[in-house]
Amino acid sequence: MNRVTISRLVLAATLLVPAGLFAQNTPTATAPAPGDPLSSPFKLNPVTMPTLSPEVIELIKLEGQFSDSVSKGGGKAFASWFADDAVTLNNGKPAVLGRTAIAAAANWDPKTYQLSWYAEGAQMGPSGDTGFTWGHYDAHAHDAKGQPVTLSGRYITFWKKVSGAWKVALDASAEDAPAVGDCCKLPTP
Repeated sequence: MNRVTISRLVLAATLLVPAGLFAQNTPTATAPAPGDPLSSPFKLNPVTMPTLSPEVIELIKLEGQFSDSVSKGGGKAFASWFADDAVTLNNGKPAVLGRTAIAAAANWDPKTYQLSWYAEGAQMGPSGDTGFTWGHYDAHAHDAKGQPVTLSGRYITFWKKVSGAWKVALDASAEDAPAVGDCCKLPTP
């Protein structure tokens, strides 16, 4: 799937999805619970946000299950969520095509690389068998010198039903831009 096709898909989904199925969130920020990296700083709650449709809630729950699974199981768990013909797109890296290739690339252990994320919103397609979620991710690891490294950014996950089960069709992410003034700093030795 090329960028033009993806752009058309996003545009079509945006134009075709009834307004009631779209979650345009202006979440309330809160501090994460101490020691809980999976605590979302956003509150997506059908009680406080009655415009969240059951379909959107389903996708947001699904994304939370995906994140929890990967937090516990690492790369092997990550790859298990993908459809056979899935695609991943990441900063500065070539596209990875197909679940087999995604599994080969996702070979990290959750003890050495922690990846977590939370959904900030979702949109279900009109047929109820496709949709997407978007949100924020954090990745924690150590560099070759043993120094902690943290990456943060945005993601979008396109979901589709395959034989009645939800699978990831496309996972794309981009790192956050550097903080103001950080773009030109030299690395510390």
